[in-house]
Amino acid sequence: MIDILEWLSATAPAAALRRSGTLYMFVNAAHILAIGLLVGAILPLDLRLAGFFRRVPVEIVALFLSRCAGIGLAAALVTGFCLFSVRAVEYAGNPAFLAKLGLIAFGLLNVLVVHTGQGWRTAITAGILRPAIKVSAALSAVTWIAALVAGRWIGFL
Repeated sequence: MIDILEWLSATAPAAALRRSGTLYMFVNAAHILAIGLLVGAILPLDLRLAGFFRRVPVEIVALFLSRCAGIGLAAALVTGFCLFSVRAVEYAGNPAFLAKLGLIAFGLLNVLVVHTGQGWRTAITAGILRPAIKVSAALSAVTWIAALVAGRWIGFL
C-alpha cells in the first residue's frame, strides 16, 4: 500500500501542486467551496426531512438540495483527492483523515439507503415524512458535520 501512496505522491499533478503555491491555493479553495456547497445543501435538506421548517414544501426543495449536495460532494471528492495526493503517505496515517474517510463512507451509505427507500419517494412526491427518514436525516446532519470537523482536525495532528 505504501508503494501505491508513494507513486501517487510522485505523479505529475501531485508534484505540480507541491511546486506551485498558487495552484495548491486554488485547488484548496475549490475544495472549501465544494464542501460549502455540500454542507450548505445537505443541512437544510436534513433539517427539513427531520421535521423542521414545516412551511417549506419538502417535495419542492428535496430534489434540488439533494442534487446540489451531490454536485458539492463530487467536487469535494475530486479536489480532496488532489490535495491528498500531495502527501498521500502522511495523510493515510493521520487518524483524523481516517475518521473523515469513515464518516464520508457512512454518510454515503446513509444517502444510498435513504434514496433507494420508499420513504424518500413518499417525501418527494407527497411531502409525507416517515419516521425512518426523519431519523436518517438527523443521522446525516450529524455525520456530515462530524466529517467536516474531522477534516479540519487533520491539520492539527
